[in-house]
Amino acid sequence: MDTLINVSKWLADNIFGEPALLIGIIALIGLLAQRKSKSAVISGTIKTILGFLIIQAGAGVVVNSMLSFGPMWQHVFGIEAQPLQAMGTDNFIAKYGGTITLMMTFGFLINVLLARLTPFKYIYLTGHMMFWVCFVLTGIFVETFGPDFSQTKILIIGSILMGIYWTLQPAYVQKYMKKVTGKDAIALGHTVSFAAWAAGALGKVIGNPEQNTENLKLPEGLNFLKDSNVVIVTVMGLVYGLGAILAGPEFMAQYSGDKNYIVYGLLQGLKFGGGIAVILFGVKLLIAEIVPAFKGFATKIVPDAKPALDCPVVYPFAPTATIIGFAAAFVTTIIMMVIMGITGFYVFVPPMIALFFHAAAAGVFGNATGGIKGAIAGGVITGLVISLGQAIFVKYITPTTVSDFILWGGDTDMFIFGSILKLIIGIFS
Repeated sequence: MDTLINVSKWLADNIFGEPALLIGIIALIGLLAQRKSKSAVISGTIKTILGFLIIQAGAGVVVNSMLSFGPMWQHVFGIEAQPLQAMGTDNFIAKYGGTITLMMTFGFLINVLLARLTPFKYIYLTGHMMFWVCFVLTGIFVETFGPDFSQTKILIIGSILMGIYWTLQPAYVQKYMKKVTGKDAIALGHTVSFAAWAAGALGKVIGNPEQNTENLKLPEGLNFLKDSNVVIVTVMGLVYGLGAILAGPEFMAQYSGDKNYIVYGLLQGLKFGGGIAVILFGVKLLIAEIVPAFKGFATKIVPDAKPALDCPVVYPFAPTATIIGFAAAFVTTIIMMVIMGITGFYVFVPPMIALFFHAAAAGVFGNATGGIKGAIAGGVITGLVISLGQAIFVKYITPTTVSDFILWGGDTDMFIFGSILKLIIGIFS
């Protein structure tokens, strides 16, 4: 058992934990299966890895630019996180890390097997999300059955559930993914799937896809806003700058250092826009390489399979919708924060980084079916799910195990499907 855990830990740390390598290996297998020339194999593999690394680099810039965003607005609204009784992420991983890594390994193999044997031909390749979903699922089992519950049982049941989730999650979103991309070449492999699906479903009811966010008609003096990069920088610069002014120089000094606090806020908006531009470039490079390379993998191992990829792959299809989705989610969470604070139900801490990546993707899906209204709906749905989901998870689902993780990285699928799963397995506790 120890050997198996060590092997799985190595795979988790070096392959699943490094999705660029996982995707590169898949591309390599696909190119070799197609008997491409040595030059084409080397070039295609490296470009695939490079595309994903560029996406990660851009995401890193976005994340760093937002580190002070959440605390800044929490200070503006006078919100302080309530103390937790959770055992903590580090302690939880120290105790259950072996089970989590094994679950990732076996769950991925089950995903490949199900894709081979069923009509759901999707291979989940978003390694870091695989880890966190296994992490939360393990927390739900421990919370439900107690810390003495058999880790072997958690592993067996969790691996099956994860394999099923990673197979079906891309499948049920794919009809809207095709509307986003205009093709059926790639799938969404991310825990934003519920918000993406709900945005697509609601968008076609309340909106009009012809009112696409990328085709907004603007007065001649505002034509510069037709460039999505300019829109993103302008909006985030204004929001960040306003937040810095409201938070005040004393609070912002801990982040701005020697810089003027307003200038610091504007610079963070610029960095945010720069990170998004890098992500968009990386996505274009990745898709250009992974799609043709994946055909070989699909032909030899899982016929007709499609790669299910991280949520930033949809951003280039409607960049303006990403910022509309995030803005709508931000406003929604502020409203929910005030309501929950007044009622005393829960002190909500907006996880701004998770909020952006989820709401941006949901905005793109909503835009694909409902234009501007759909993009706004995607953001509102994301804001509601994350606001209520955090409160429900911390109060009722995992109050003593992984609640600190939920405060900064809670995802829409974890809140929706995790709550349903907790209800179901609670029957057997």
